Amino acid sequence: MAGLRLGPLLRYIDGSSATIWVETGRPGTVEVRCADGTGGTAGTFRIAGHHYALVHVTGLTPGTATPYEVFLDDTRVWPPAEDPFPSFPPSVIPTPAPDGRTRVAFGSCRWSSPPTGEPDPVGPDALDALAQRIAADPDGERPDVLLLLGDQVYADETSDATREWLAARRDLDEPPGSQVADYEEYTHLYYESWLDPQVRWLLSTVPTCMIFDDHDVIDDWNTSASWVADMRDTSWWRERILSGLMSYWVYQHLGNLSPAEVEADPLYAAVRAADDGTEALRAFASRAEADAATVRWSYRRDFGRVRLLMVDSRAARVLEEGRRSMLDRAEADWLREQALDERGSYDHLLIGTSLPWLLPHLVHDVEAWSSALCRGDKGTRWARLAEKLRRAADLEHWPAFPESFGELAELIAEAGTGPEAPATVCVLSGDVHHAYVAEPSWPDGTRGPDSRVVQLTCSPVHNSIPLSIRLGFRFGWGGTARLLGRVFAWHGRLRPPPVTWRKTGGPWFGNQLMTLTAQGRSAVLRLEHAQSEESGTRLRSVTETRLSR
Repeated sequence: MAGLRLGPLLRYIDGSSATIWVETGRPGTVEVRCADGTGGTAGTFRIAGHHYALVHVTGLTPGTATPYEVFLDDTRVWPPAEDPFPSFPPSVIPTPAPDGRTRVAFGSCRWSSPPTGEPDPVGPDALDALAQRIAADPDGERPDVLLLLGDQVYADETSDATREWLAARRDLDEPPGSQVADYEEYTHLYYESWLDPQVRWLLSTVPTCMIFDDHDVIDDWNTSASWVADMRDTSWWRERILSGLMSYWVYQHLGNLSPAEVEADPLYAAVRAADDGTEALRAFASRAEADAATVRWSYRRDFGRVRLLMVDSRAARVLEEGRRSMLDRAEADWLREQALDERGSYDHLLIGTSLPWLLPHLVHDVEAWSSALCRGDKGTRWARLAEKLRRAADLEHWPAFPESFGELAELIAEAGTGPEAPATVCVLSGDVHHAYVAEPSWPDGTRGPDSRVVQLTCSPVHNSIPLSIRLGFRFGWGGTARLLGRVFAWHGRLRPPPVTWRKTGGPWFGNQLMTLTAQGRSAVLRLEHAQSEESGTRLRSVTETRLSR
């Protein structure tokens, strides 16, 4: 393919500029030409035989939706000459309006959709449904930004078509079998996911922010120090983790950054300066794998009066028993600094973390109990048993790092207290294949925050929801499960968590998206499910709730 292999993806955006990411079939100069005469150009850079560009578009007018086209060496490559969805309108760059309203849509866990016309084993894709709604009414409601909160690709759970492709490359009887093994195979995952025509158009016209979770690399990634040691003893892990980090930097992380941050990035400069940037990127990934503190995947974005802090709750962990922490010290300090920086400048604080902070009480107590036993509080036999359980049951969310759970509670209380406090502090998460709203309370005698604090969890965008998950989480949120959790807390001699909480919405199951609409100090949350109809896939509203006090 000599033209556009993947993209365009509309990534960073502000009132007057945007960045557009593409993968091309050959080296060259990529130009974005907007209908109003604005645009931008960038030369491609090369990684492992693939060519990419990140184009900075400047001179845009706030509050407009400007159609654009993409050219490679003066040949138009977007929109494609043979458009599989000719009824879809032109891709546009929508700049934020000065009216102060911000719509943030979010979700996680998306398996790639099957080719058009083939049956979908996990039901309709919520991103397909969002694309069809926007295409049907281009001037109607659309998100100002789409947050993809992890598991954008599944490196460890490949489709039938991908397994056939892998089998043509190598022997699947050799580790890692039908999972991806190297950078080239990661690129195939992104093609499979993002070449879906409806999703491709959606990503070309709605700005996106992304963060990884475990399946972007492997299930239970960084569960514990012993898990990492076991993985490093395998013959295939090093190539897998380096390729996962390299591809994440190229396909997801670069677009999360502002143009100023991109230009200040020494790795980006080194990759662009080289004829082939593979070795520079591989060395970076090797350092990041050896010492997570050498890189920061977390980032901050401000959308008018809404501040988003997207937190790396997967690679930034400290895993040594006795020192376990969801975030290393530098990462935790960064989060605190960004949350407290000019607090009066934002009305809503969004903390994006792929893993929920507040979980069903039974799950919380079991994870905290497992953490105490793995630490050795009950002796070595209990520690070995607890480690097996931790891996088997995915006990590695925020409650499995009790000190980090408490630190986040303290930070939220501090950021949400006082005359400059925002109207809401929302923790946005996915991962657990259902949606819910939970609200914390601070103990009697302790001043709680003035802001309304909510945990908003939305998953999956497009994935399977087995009956066991439905039954398990319905039970987990119930009173009997809460009592059972106290038994685990007693056995582990756990101290009470610094906050209590209750579920105020859900659980909801289905392929779904949440949208938070903020204007001034008001905020409204809407949950929508994807549904198949004769005319296509649509989003159906399940619930709508006002969040601000």
